[in-house]
Amino acid sequence: MSIVTKVSRRDFLKAGAGLTLAVSIPSVFANNKLKAGGPGLAGSAVEAGNFAPNAFVTIGSDNTVTVISKHLEMGQGVYTGLATLVAEELDADWSTVKVEGAGASTKHYNNLFWGAQGTGGSTAIANSFEQMRTAGATARAMLVNAAAAQWKVPAREITVSNSVVSHAKSNRKATFGELAEAASEQTVPGEVNLKDPKDFKLIGKTAPRKDSTAKTNGTAMFTQDMKLPGMLVAVVAHPPKFGGTVKNVDDKAARAIAGVSDVVTIPSGVAVLATNYWTAKKGRDALNIEWDLSTAYKGSSEQIAVDYNKLLGKRGTVVRQDGDTESQFARSERTVESDYHFPFLAHASMEPLNCLIKLDRDSAEVWNGEQMQTADQAAVAGVLGLDPEKVKLNMLYAGGSFGRRANPQADYLVETAHIVKAIGGKAPVKLVWSREDDMKGGYYRPVYAHRLRAALGKNGLPVAWENRIVGQSIAKGSPFEGFLVKDGVDATSVEGSSNLPYQIPNMLVDLHTTNEQVRVPIQWWRAVGSTHTAYATEVFVDELAVQAKQDPVKYRATLLTKHPRHAGVLKLVAEKAGWNKPLAPAGDGAKRGRGIAVHESFNSFVAQVVEVTVQKDGNFKVDRVVCAVDCGVVVNPDVVKAQMEGGIGFALAAALTGEITLKDGEVQQSNYHDYPVLRINEMPKVEVHMVQSGEKPTGVGEPGVPPLAPALANALFNATGKRIRKLPIGEQLKA
Repeated sequence: MSIVTKVSRRDFLKAGAGLTLAVSIPSVFANNKLKAGGPGLAGSAVEAGNFAPNAFVTIGSDNTVTVISKHLEMGQGVYTGLATLVAEELDADWSTVKVEGAGASTKHYNNLFWGAQGTGGSTAIANSFEQMRTAGATARAMLVNAAAAQWKVPAREITVSNSVVSHAKSNRKATFGELAEAASEQTVPGEVNLKDPKDFKLIGKTAPRKDSTAKTNGTAMFTQDMKLPGMLVAVVAHPPKFGGTVKNVDDKAARAIAGVSDVVTIPSGVAVLATNYWTAKKGRDALNIEWDLSTAYKGSSEQIAVDYNKLLGKRGTVVRQDGDTESQFARSERTVESDYHFPFLAHASMEPLNCLIKLDRDSAEVWNGEQMQTADQAAVAGVLGLDPEKVKLNMLYAGGSFGRRANPQADYLVETAHIVKAIGGKAPVKLVWSREDDMKGGYYRPVYAHRLRAALGKNGLPVAWENRIVGQSIAKGSPFEGFLVKDGVDATSVEGSSNLPYQIPNMLVDLHTTNEQVRVPIQWWRAVGSTHTAYATEVFVDELAVQAKQDPVKYRATLLTKHPRHAGVLKLVAEKAGWNKPLAPAGDGAKRGRGIAVHESFNSFVAQVVEVTVQKDGNFKVDRVVCAVDCGVVVNPDVVKAQMEGGIGFALAAALTGEITLKDGEVQQSNYHDYPVLRINEMPKVEVHMVQSGEKPTGVGEPGVPPLAPALANALFNATGKRIRKLPIGEQLKA
């Protein structure tokens, strides 16, 4: 059965011969009554059926269909997914479809889960599913109506296929391009029918990615590729400790270097501008700066660990309380308790931060891999003293982000704006951060600690469960604080713990938030709170299964009878991994093991089985990862598969070696040599299996991350009998 979507009005733009269509439906957040979802929540509070399409579709007289993406393409495949939704309802020839990144516009391009424009929280396809389909269906209807008017035939007799509009009875045909201009004169229909899923031709099928060709032939434009006439390149010397400021600068040596044009002090440090990056860097290296570190943060990772352990012994702010855990623990004969510790983590994306701004007398233009368009636009405008609409934003590709470019402070864009303002706009300025700049002075996934305690009944199942969490709030002080922090509890700190699906009659979850004590800049990191909650809960459940002498899969299944989608991926991954079949033995005294984990994040359900081989000396190799995912309707299976694979690789690197440490307030790591990312030879064999579902699409960019580390830790225990309760794993098996 088709879905009828009502369209209240149309913004119409004419640019030459063709149809440019903007479909608008009143925003779900117009009354400000609904709680928006931010990064880490994925719009979980958005009511079913409440969508607000604000999508542009352009059909040119050359037959090209251009989909304008409000979401940043940073390798996750969103351009392909959004184009698929439009092309499906439009019945467009996939080869004629292209995608362009949108500028900043709250009118047209808001993320419907946030009430502002941005890409994050694995929301892109979820919030655009009906929006983009409606845009495609509306454009199709206008093309059909144009043909019907020209041919003087009933619109109901017209069919559309592969960008060709046909009328069988009169044997007439016309391409989209031939009808585009006439279609632009048509009245937008008040409502349109969306396809029944059984009629899908593109959704659910693998189609070539729209960004692959440009990225393989070198024509794709990243910020680093941008060059403007007279452009200067800037690098910034930042304080060695967080919160430090510039006291004095001796820039004589820097200014003496050929090619250095300017040295300016800005709120975040000292910027050196030159004709190219390497000259600017040489200039920065020649600076003699006296820093004021009197109010800077001077903490260390060791002291943070000590302080967090103290807090683990104290009751925090209650997040969830079911039943009476205290009485259950008092009378229980079997209790289990474990602590888990997680370090700071860097985003470490392949493309370091960069931004280009051209300032004119009363306007500015920005080129950037934009993850939070309207927030960044407003921040830049604020620095330059301009109205936001006077700041034009050009969205380019980004070479990864993992949350880093979704900075609520718009840090590197603001920095660029300060630099171009300091030189009076005499030249366009491209700011370039080195990897060392971001690794040592960026934003991080916070340190977290968990203490879990359970009381087991006679059947070995938990009758009481307590989870205490200690760590910084990511949302506090950000624009998302208003709807992510309630009664002092940041929802992203406890997601995955506060909504634990296991059926346990007595449960207590509490939280200590440490922003005042630990003044380290923090930010969303791929999968946000689930990066630590999934590990703590899924390793602990495994510990309980061992205590109960029960199979880890059956143990979880018994606790998930009221959560069929969790249970579904658990069953599927166990079947596909051959859980009940013994592993092939390893030679030379090595041991093999297998572990499992299941977790919900961003409204998607993922279970993973990890197989490992551990050598006698403690070295180990991840041999195989089997992944099952239920993300609702699968728009493009290849993109979902790639995101699960990418998430597994990303999570594996963090589990093995990922760790940012502080000593006297200074970050000790600087680049990939001491903060390794996964190399291709370290990537295990990965199998991805998708649940066939009629539910609306949910997130896929992040949900593949959380289950990997606990499944790996459980596999290592299965092989060695040793529990890993602190990440990264590092050399712990050799101890």
